[in-house]
Amino acid sequence: MAATMQDVSVLAGVSVKTVSNVINDHPHVREQTRRKVLDAIDVLGYRPNFLARGLRSGRTNVISLMIPNLRNAYFAELADAVMMAASERGLAVLIEQYGLDRGQEIGALRHPHAQTVDGVLHSVLALDQSDVDLLAELGTPVVLLGDRNVDVPRDHVIIANTEGVRAATEHLLSSGRRRIVAFGAHPAAVVGSAALRLLGYRQALDAAGLPFDEALVVPVDPWHRRNGADAMRELLATGMKFDGVVAFNDAIALGALRALQEAGRRVPEDVAVIGFDDIEETEYSIPSLSTIDPDRERIARTAVDLLVRRIEHPDEPFVPERLPMPFRLVERESTAS
Repeated sequence: MAATMQDVSVLAGVSVKTVSNVINDHPHVREQTRRKVLDAIDVLGYRPNFLARGLRSGRTNVISLMIPNLRNAYFAELADAVMMAASERGLAVLIEQYGLDRGQEIGALRHPHAQTVDGVLHSVLALDQSDVDLLAELGTPVVLLGDRNVDVPRDHVIIANTEGVRAATEHLLSSGRRRIVAFGAHPAAVVGSAALRLLGYRQALDAAGLPFDEALVVPVDPWHRRNGADAMRELLATGMKFDGVVAFNDAIALGALRALQEAGRRVPEDVAVIGFDDIEETEYSIPSLSTIDPDRERIARTAVDLLVRRIEHPDEPFVPERLPMPFRLVERESTAS
């Protein structure tokens, strides 16, 4: 028979209530007592019945992370950071991929899964102002991650898309580059990361007194390595002159590096390249890739803490928080002077 909480209390020589306090990580338990209970749990192989606990409390201790896809290394690393932050709060994370389609993104938010977890972290892809009612009516606490493109009564942890790409472009301009490619645009998009990052590129040119050249805006969609390599090969085939590349994410920057090296272009001597996301791979590419670090760990920690606050205090007067996250420019070999 499976061990019970009563069995643990007998072996540890404490009350059932004390065992419960240890399992629920109650702060007011002496360390010596906590250790005795944990040792008894190990000896007996006791496993708490979290389902029963959830039924009693009305909580599942599970949150959902909705992201476009895990093929994008940024989202894979973000998911890892969210799971670590959630684990520290005693929460499990259900990861849901909704793809790269606006309809699928809306469908994920409307799916019953969104109502069966304690809260939702949603990485915004294509939601816009027309989706205000959908987000406002969700009965589950929701914290939005990413783009600053929806003004809804929900908490929002905001990534510095525009500011980050502006800093990346200014970094190349400061080294004397003047024909800089905006690599990764989505021409039809008026919201989302691509539009916000293109805005940062244009702001940097304006501040430097340089004209905006539409020919230097290169579409790449979706943002995967292969698409970046293919788009760079097509650009090189046109004979267009350029000496810098601001890639709108690291994956397409890594693809571009490959294509440039295949064509005999030296990086950074002939073309300086900078990405966005600071995924782990950028440290180990040849040359190592300069990039914008949006601080995934801080994004994850901030979002989880905010979501937990909303879950634990549902009756608290609700004033939506919009929390811009800091970023830093990481200079590596691909833009070295």
